Amino acid sequence: MERILSRIFAMPAPVVASTLAVTHQRFSSRHADLTAVLERSFDAVAHLVARPGDLSSERRRLIGAYFSHEYSIDAAALCNPSMVEAPDQDGVAPDELHFIMSLRAIGEGHVSSIEFRSGVVDAEGRVTVDEAGPFAATGRRRAPLYENRMFHKKLVELRSFNETAERVLAALPSHFTMDRLEAVIHEVEQALGGAQGAAQTIRTIHWLASSNYETTFDDDSSLSGRVLFPAGPTESQGMEDARFVRFTHDDDAVTYFAPYTAFDGYNILPQLIETPDFVSFRIATLNGPCAANKGIALFPRKIDGRFVALARLDNENNHLIRSDNVRFWHESETLRTPEAPWELTQIGNSGSPLETEAGWLVITHGVGPFREYALGATLLDLDDPARVIGRLRDPLLVPAADERDGYVPNVVYSCGSMIFRGRLILPYGFSDVGARIASVRVEDLLAELG
Repeated sequence: MERILSRIFAMPAPVVASTLAVTHQRFSSRHADLTAVLERSFDAVAHLVARPGDLSSERRRLIGAYFSHEYSIDAAALCNPSMVEAPDQDGVAPDELHFIMSLRAIGEGHVSSIEFRSGVVDAEGRVTVDEAGPFAATGRRRAPLYENRMFHKKLVELRSFNETAERVLAALPSHFTMDRLEAVIHEVEQALGGAQGAAQTIRTIHWLASSNYETTFDDDSSLSGRVLFPAGPTESQGMEDARFVRFTHDDDAVTYFAPYTAFDGYNILPQLIETPDFVSFRIATLNGPCAANKGIALFPRKIDGRFVALARLDNENNHLIRSDNVRFWHESETLRTPEAPWELTQIGNSGSPLETEAGWLVITHGVGPFREYALGATLLDLDDPARVIGRLRDPLLVPAADERDGYVPNVVYSCGSMIFRGRLILPYGFSDVGARIASVRVEDLLAELG
């Protein structure tokens, strides 16, 4: 990076101006505000510049251009949608509902990110998806205010809480910034003088801090243009299968949560997205022995004063997990094991449970012969969700003839549906080629759950 910067510093001013002009000519039509993109890219490397304030605006932006990179987010595949009621219902009729849909987008190198669409469901269950805007961009990322207590718990879980970690955390307040953490780490490193094992602990602390961050978009940006792209080390090769849920707290406040799978190229780790408005997002690690594997889906409210979620801890069965803290999971029990031929290989959830008068309706997925994925349904008791009171014996949805071929063939898969005016609105991905939306009357579906 420093070598590239030195070459740009050596460019004569007229060459800087002409190169920047050509860059604008080639790329300005591909971005909503190319100048803002270049300025943000410069800010990301400004710490390597001795006197950034001495640079001309043209040279700053040219530096930004050399440290920018376009990425085709869904050039390889698009799949695995989840759907929730949008936080803003302005402008829709009383018998309509504005929704937000997330999708897993897969691009070059099989790197997954999360993109969004919006639309409206009417009283008859007809779905209209808004046209996507012409531009897509990542948000502005920053480190959050960290909690000392959470850091301590996670380091203990990682078996990395030792003398070095204790000295770092002891020197930090109950809540601290990344700058304060870096300053304390520097002080501890100086005091320890390269003590054996200290460097590995410091790397683990850096890894943990970098895995927790915030991303914010402009308020007036298009929802379909907002992309949650991997930023932390745990997700460097992908953010997969976000299961969004509209969570209502005991005081009726609403938060949108989305457990998702972080993938670094070797390991998978469940993490959590939190947002009040789909403009600002907080990304956090999930902790505890039950925060493992793929497919965690939160219930939309607490049950008996506790957070409850579905999970597939062993990559084969459906489990129920409970916790007093949405980021720490220690208790689990097996909910269902594969039974029917179409789900004999493995089962899992296809999004958060939906509350009905009859019980918690859970859309499931099962894997059968030829690794064909099909969708099913299970009904759980409202007061005791560990009790299964009904399930479909046959699939609810299987790949149609025109849904079998794609990046991953013979698959239908969903990460979350919703109920509106007595109808289940079920978005699903097919063979990682695209997404469709199915619907069925909830009354008819419940009648088949035996």
